[in-house]
Amino acid sequence: MDLSNENIIHVKNKDLEYIQFRKLNELGIKHAYTLKSKDYNFKNTNQEIVNKSFKCICEKLNMNFNNLTRPIQTHTNVVESIKSPKVYEQLENVDGVITNVKDIPTATTNADCILYLIYDNKNKIIGSIHSGWRGTYQRIIENAVDLMIDKYNSKVEDIMIFICPSIRKCHFEVSRDVKDMFEEKFKFTGKLDEIIFDSKKEGKYYIDTVHLNNILLENKGIRKENIIDSLICSVCNSEIVSSYRVEGKDFISSTAIISL
Repeated sequence: MDLSNENIIHVKNKDLEYIQFRKLNELGIKHAYTLKSKDYNFKNTNQEIVNKSFKCICEKLNMNFNNLTRPIQTHTNVVESIKSPKVYEQLENVDGVITNVKDIPTATTNADCILYLIYDNKNKIIGSIHSGWRGTYQRIIENAVDLMIDKYNSKVEDIMIFICPSIRKCHFEVSRDVKDMFEEKFKFTGKLDEIIFDSKKEGKYYIDTVHLNNILLENKGIRKENIIDSLICSVCNSEIVSSYRVEGKDFISSTAIISL
């Protein structure tokens, strides 16, 4: 299987495969979103496997593993700006990292949730953001954009957003309580008919969290052409993309990693 499309390329190595965004490659930015492998897991109770996994992708991308900075994701809307590498334990209850410092790989992990890679080409700022449905509900992607503007003087027209493989509206089915929460929270967009859909199952609904975040980003002033989607559903492609909904408690996590 080859996941390559107009926005991404599928890089196939013997031991670990990953995708890269064509635009980030054109701009010379080291990055990747890893695909599923039986030998690598980027969020696991076995720290030896996690370290092995991150060392592997860092070596392939010529990144400094010793400076790897990744948060302890707990589905918050907290994005932290860093000026020096931080160890995992220093980023508790953080779900996104932004930096303008070279040689600091920033990484988040997923298995269905949305991972965003962010880049400001003018000011040379990068970020990796984790936005599950709770993070989307709490509008974490807007917090990331606000942080880039407030801390680094980014302008919205210079910010590029890259959407990694994640669960899409075809499979993100929720119960009425979650649907009602999203309806109330995001009715201000005037686009609920583009975000929430009835399921064939009674009391079930589909939510398009990717499109919802795109609406929020465009409302912030992010240019539509600067929101670049991998166009990959993790559930539809679960044989090669990590998916909690398919794999259950034994899911394998992937990482979205980026470095200046």
